[in-house]
Amino acid sequence: MSFRTFESAHIGDGIHHATVKSAALSRRADISFYVPPEAKTEKLPLVILLHGVYGSHWAWLYKGGAHQVLDRLIKEENLPPMMLAMPSDGLWGDGSGYVRHTAADYASWIVNEVPEAAAEIDSRCAEAPRFISGLSMGGYGALRLGLLNPKKFTAISAHSSITDVPPQMQDFVEESLEEFNLTGTEPLAVIDCAKLNSRLPHLRFDCGSEDVLIEHNRTLHLDLEAAGIPHIYEEFPGGHTWEYWNEHLADTLRFFKTCLPA
Repeated sequence: MSFRTFESAHIGDGIHHATVKSAALSRRADISFYVPPEAKTEKLPLVILLHGVYGSHWAWLYKGGAHQVLDRLIKEENLPPMMLAMPSDGLWGDGSGYVRHTAADYASWIVNEVPEAAAEIDSRCAEAPRFISGLSMGGYGALRLGLLNPKKFTAISAHSSITDVPPQMQDFVEESLEEFNLTGTEPLAVIDCAKLNSRLPHLRFDCGSEDVLIEHNRTLHLDLEAAGIPHIYEEFPGGHTWEYWNEHLADTLRFFKTCLPA
């Protein structure tokens, strides 16, 4: 796969912005990247971070401070340097759900094209372990896409996740269920995706105890337990806020460290 057009700019301190022409979306789309200056290894693990409704590629960087969290863990906890890729969801409506619509494949955009774009920025991530994470709608995208593509992702970690699209999206978006105009044969509910393959990526997710999505996350945890699917589920104080996601992104990055090959 290659992009017909690829425009990027390194704005300093390891931050890059790119706009590419996506075949999956049939239009241009944006991605932000962060490459830690300390990264000197031959292979650079890639972490894809998916934003929630209303946001775009800049959200994890400028609202979540993802690069600052990563830098702190590298300096204070000896976390191996990792590359962050923070794509837009494709900018459909209030949120695409990272699923395949009739008019655009927002899932393929994330799974297939974003890693290729990352390799254009830094080729060291091309053959390195790949991780996926996200918050809210992005947590759903991380869970579902990671579980549906177990050979492409080493581990999954999600925060405050929607666990089924589009039903739970209705509490957040203006668009009706019919307007999503979904296509494809793969299941939408996270628990159904988890049951499709016997060998899955390492899996964890968390949710704030005051979060509006807490019961959906508790139900997913119990359903995974009942199905005998290994995972880590954690609850912490907090709600559906950037303060929560900024704090607990550190848990995701620590988890990904434990999943790296020895």
